[in-house]
Amino acid sequence: MKINNPYSRAVTQDDSLPAAQAMLHAIGLDKQKLTLPFVGIASTGYEGNPCNMHLNGLAQRVKAALPADEVNGLIFNTIGISDGISMGTTGMNYSLPSRDLIADSMESVVAGMHYDALVAVVGCDKNLPGALMAMLRLNRPSVMLYGGSIAPGCHQGKKLDVVSAFEAWGEKVKGEIDQTEYQAVIEHACPGAGACGGMYTANTMSAAAEAMGLGLPYSASNPATSEEKNTECQTIARALRYLMLHDIKPRDIVTRTSLINAFRVITVLGGSTNAVLHLLAIAHAADIPLVLPDLQNISRQTPMLADLKPSGRYLMEDLHHAGGVPAVMKLMMEHGLLDGSCMTVTGRSVAENLAQVPPLAENQRVIKAPSNAIKKHGHIQILTGRLAPEGAVAKITGKEGERFVGKARVYDGEAAANHGISSGEVKEGDVVVIRYVGPKGGPGMPEMLKPTAAIMGAGLGKKVALITDGRFSGGSHGFVVGHISPEAQLGGPIALLETGDEITIDACQNLIDVAVDEVEWDKRKAAWQTPKQVALKGTLAKYARLVGSASNGCITDGDDCSGAPHG
Repeated sequence: MKINNPYSRAVTQDDSLPAAQAMLHAIGLDKQKLTLPFVGIASTGYEGNPCNMHLNGLAQRVKAALPADEVNGLIFNTIGISDGISMGTTGMNYSLPSRDLIADSMESVVAGMHYDALVAVVGCDKNLPGALMAMLRLNRPSVMLYGGSIAPGCHQGKKLDVVSAFEAWGEKVKGEIDQTEYQAVIEHACPGAGACGGMYTANTMSAAAEAMGLGLPYSASNPATSEEKNTECQTIARALRYLMLHDIKPRDIVTRTSLINAFRVITVLGGSTNAVLHLLAIAHAADIPLVLPDLQNISRQTPMLADLKPSGRYLMEDLHHAGGVPAVMKLMMEHGLLDGSCMTVTGRSVAENLAQVPPLAENQRVIKAPSNAIKKHGHIQILTGRLAPEGAVAKITGKEGERFVGKARVYDGEAAANHGISSGEVKEGDVVVIRYVGPKGGPGMPEMLKPTAAIMGAGLGKKVALITDGRFSGGSHGFVVGHISPEAQLGGPIALLETGDEITIDACQNLIDVAVDEVEWDKRKAAWQTPKQVALKGTLAKYARLVGSASNGCITDGDDCSGAPHG
C-alpha cells in the first residue's frame, strides 16, 4: 500500500515548476525521491534551555526511523522561550505570545512548503499547545513527540526541582536558610535535559496531548533521558506511517469528547491552570465549541487523585515508575471518568490502547484511589462575580482551604508585588492584587511564579491569597486566582480595586467579589483612565493589538480582540 502525497506533489510533480524541483534536487532529492511524500519534522530544540536542549537529537532519531524508501523526512526548527529562565523578568512577557508564534511558524512551514504530514518534537510549556494548534489548523497526518521530563535534583537527601529554587529565595528572604544553602539548592535543582519535573505546564500539556490522542501512550511520562524516550522515536515513525496510509488527520482524533478526556486527565493529575488557556485555544483551532463553564462542569465531576508537585510530594519520574499516564487513564476508565471510544494516533481507540496497559504499580503512592481522593472535585475552579464578570481561574487543591476573605494589597505590576512581599509589606490576611499584567496590559500575560513562590517560601501560603489578571506557572500553589477577565488594561473591575478593599474568594460558591458600595464603585469607574500601552513596537505591540480575552484562551486569530473598556 503506497503512501499518498496530496500536498507535496503540487510542487514536485507539476511540470511548470522547474525551479522548485531544481531546489529540491539541490538538497539531495533525486527524481524518484520527488515522487515520495514530504514529512515535516518540527523541532523546538535549542541550546539555551534544559527542556529543549536534547530535542534536535530526538528529531534526528525520528528522521532516521522514517522509512526512507517511502517518505522524505525534512527537519525544520522553530522558537522557544524558557519560562523558568524568563520568570520574574520582562522576558516572561514573551512566553505566552511565543505559543502563537510557534503555531504560526509550524503552520507556515508545513503549508508553505507543501508538506504532507507533521511530527512536532516539543519540550517546554508553550511548545506543546503551539504545536497542537498548528496540527489542528493544518489537519494533515500529525503526531506530537514530547521530549520528556527532567530527572529530579538532589541536595542533602531531598529531591529538588526548578520550583525548589524559586521557593528557596523566599526562605532566604525570611531568614530560614543562608546564602550557602540557597546557592546549593540552585546548583542541584536541575541536573540535565528535560522539562520541569512536577505537574507543571509542560507535563500537564503532554498528558493532555496523550489523553486527547495526539501523543503516543507513555509519551507524557517517559523521562527525557530514558531509553524509552529513544525507543519512542521508532514507534512514532511507525504511527505516522499508519496515519498517512489511512489518511487519519488531527481533526479525526481531536473532538469535543477527546478534549473532555484531556481536561479530566489534567484534573485527576492536579495540572496547571495554563491548561485552561491552552485547551480553549486548541478547541478554537479545531473549530470545537468549548467554553469556561464546560471546564467548570468537568472539574465538578472529576476528583483530583495525584500527589504531584507543586501541591504534592512526587515528580513525573515517580509517576513513570508507578505506571505512567496510561495506567492513570486505565484507572479513570475503570471508574467511568474517561470515554474510551476516541481515536488516537496509534490508529486504535483509547480503550483499545488501554487494554494492553498494566494497572498502576502495586503499593505506588503517587495516585490515590477515587474512594480516597485528595480532593473530591477538581482543583481548577472557574470563578465569576463582581471582580471577574467574564471569569477567572483558581487553583485550589484544598490544602489551602476553599474560602478566603481579606483586605486587598494592590500592586500595579509584578515587580512592585515582589518588593512588597520581600520587604514584609504583605501581611497575614492580605489578598495580594497584581494587575495590568493581562494579555494586553502585560502585554503577554506573564506568569506570577516568583511572587507565589516567595509567598510560599516566606511561610504565608495559607495566610494570604493572590489574585491577578496575569497567569500562574504550573509550579504555583497556594490560594491563587488568575486570568481575571476583563483585565485591568481594558478597565475590568480589577482596575478599580484599592488597597484595603475587602475581597471574598469562595471556591465552593465559585465566587470572587469585593465589598465596595455602588456609589463608590461608580465614582472609581468614572475616574479610571486607560493606561498608556507599554509596548509600542515589535512583537509585543502586535500581540497586544491582536490578543483576545483570557476567558476565551488568548487567541490572536479570532474576533475576540476588542479593545473596548469594560466594567
